[in-house]
Amino acid sequence: MPPILSTKSLENYLDEALPPEEMAAIEEQLREDLSLREQLTSIIARRDAGVHSLGEIWRRHRLSCPSRNQLSNYLLGILEPEESDYIHFHLKIVRCRYCMANQSDLEQAQQVKQPPLEQRRRRYFESSAGYLPASGSKNS
Repeated sequence: MPPILSTKSLENYLDEALPPEEMAAIEEQLREDLSLREQLTSIIARRDAGVHSLGEIWRRHRLSCPSRNQLSNYLLGILEPEESDYIHFHLKIVRCRYCMANQSDLEQAQQVKQPPLEQRRRRYFESSAGYLPASGSKNS
């Protein structure tokens, strides 16, 4: 018989705040156990009615998660030590799946080959060619 799940576990399941293995195990239990589905339905109804704790609101809106810009700066190593330590803790200890997915996406974007400097300069020049005054002309 599978272990009885707490309300907290089911809330974390709804918020997708559990490791993938636990999410899969809860889904399996939900398929097989009518009383567990009723318990989950009750939690959803309570949430829909607007009955929330401060902790639930904090987790649902990811108020402790760093922004995508902060994650990018973390990967570049340009944050203040305190902020960098917090993001490291959030990613490595808390293992926030949302932020880990953002981190992975940012790492992939950083690995995309950037065009050489001269090629970028030429593109910028070509894109602004009609907007620059001809050399030797005077602006009035």
